[in-house]
Amino acid sequence: MIDIIQARLRESLAVKERLLAETEFAPKVASVVSECVRCFKMGSKVLFCGNGGSASDAQHLAAELSGRYYLDRKALCAEALHVNSSYLTAVANDYSYDVVFARLIEGIGRPGDILFALSTSGNSSNITRAVKMANSLDMKTVALTGAGASQLSCESDICFQIPSKDTPRIQEAHIMTGHIICELIEREIFGDLA
Repeated sequence: MIDIIQARLRESLAVKERLLAETEFAPKVASVVSECVRCFKMGSKVLFCGNGGSASDAQHLAAELSGRYYLDRKALCAEALHVNSSYLTAVANDYSYDVVFARLIEGIGRPGDILFALSTSGNSSNITRAVKMANSLDMKTVALTGAGASQLSCESDICFQIPSKDTPRIQEAHIMTGHIICELIEREIFGDLA
């Protein structure tokens, strides 16, 4: 058991070390932060979508922005698209689960909004359809995926391809990336209010 614990810690650290060594990672984070700051200052919103564990991560990151991360400050308009269970189950039943996020974006998405799309494979049909809908509405799209080319890496404006094929390690890096983005958004908009 101890060997497994230590192996998982080493695997998680190795993924983060690979991200640290990527020359494009930090500039991409800075670019996304700038886009989010612009979005919020314009009165626009940031939306998140994902399935399963990625849905939990999407909801977690939306809460960091709409609630707080480090700072006591005004709320920012951020929401995860799966939190309305009546909507989700009705559209999945009446249409298809493939369109649950795209249909909601069609209704509430506006030019200038941003969509964060989380998918470890980068190929989840309902997530790629959401990104396509957001693109058609002139929203900015940010994807968080695993290693390798995927539909989301091709469709999104910016894609964070975590250098791993292991779902838990990818999700750990997604939440770390999201936390860095949330911290920097707070700092850029509100300064140091602590």
